[in-house]
Amino acid sequence: MHGEYKVPGGKLVVVDLGVEEGRLKNVRVAGDFFLEPDEAILRIDDALEGAPADTDTAGLTARINAALPPSAVLFGFTGESVAIAVRRALAQATDWSDYDWQLIHEAPQSPALHMALDEVITTEVAAGRRPPTLRVWEWDSPAVIIGSFQSLRNEVDPDGIARHGVTVVRRISGGGAMFAEPRSTITYSLAVPGALVSGLSFADSYAYLDDWVLTALGDMGIKAWYQPLNDIATEVGKVAGAAQKRMVGPGGGPGAVLHHVTMSYDIDAAKMLDVLRIGKEKLSDKGTRSAGKRVDPLRRQTGLPRQAVIEKMIDSFRSRHGLTRGQVTDEEMARAQELVRTKFEDAAWTARIP
Repeated sequence: MHGEYKVPGGKLVVVDLGVEEGRLKNVRVAGDFFLEPDEAILRIDDALEGAPADTDTAGLTARINAALPPSAVLFGFTGESVAIAVRRALAQATDWSDYDWQLIHEAPQSPALHMALDEVITTEVAAGRRPPTLRVWEWDSPAVIIGSFQSLRNEVDPDGIARHGVTVVRRISGGGAMFAEPRSTITYSLAVPGALVSGLSFADSYAYLDDWVLTALGDMGIKAWYQPLNDIATEVGKVAGAAQKRMVGPGGGPGAVLHHVTMSYDIDAAKMLDVLRIGKEKLSDKGTRSAGKRVDPLRRQTGLPRQAVIEKMIDSFRSRHGLTRGQVTDEEMARAQELVRTKFEDAAWTARIP
């Protein structure tokens, strides 16, 4: 069995192993990381040899850390990242390079249609009828997008919404409310097979699916990192927030994961505060008194036009994983439009948690 795990912001860890009578056998750890002393790699292999195959990530990490000498220096990886690679090998997880990725980037669409397309496209990936897909959104109007489990009245100020002509929609993923405007927001979705994140915890999957974005931002001169659970941050502030939804495949198979991210290219902080009810507790856990200070737009950090930032992100993804231009099929669009009518523009869904 073969497993790989690219440490977010770090190095690649590779594990090859077998299983005999329920225990790990012939474990070999490799990668492009740095490790001193040199013989410590053998201690890692020995620590994993014979471990019960059902040992969880924490248990495997403990075995590795206990076996390392006090003088060991690990750079670009950790004992936990090796354990994750082992779990991915045992789960027969796939890698980015195992797929032919498709790009969808179309003309501006309504907030409700974007919600519907996320659901339809991820369902198609879960069923194996569509390849893994990167979809870059274009907005035709400003919107507030609330999480699946948020209270409408707690998150949205109806007077501000009416004053600024903002549409409120509820998405199928959890997480917090986002404010989006057509020229000020960069939003994308990844619809990926569940096998791509097999062996990863829910939290680890966020970092894993965000890693390419960190590289893309780095290429634009921005030092960015993943900030648990679902933010992308820089030295001067948060630039993006992510959310996920898991979908089961036919017959209970591995299905697919929807991972979507909203990035602040620019932001009208006054308007955002006028349409969102951002409580003091939410601000206090970010270490700031001002919601406007929580987000530092990409426009200021890059000095690039919004479209240029998007193209650089797409180019970065393509150079790492390959990417072929595609489109929403007629059948997918028809199903999405039906969902708009019956769900995403229906007050019963939007206010399902009043």
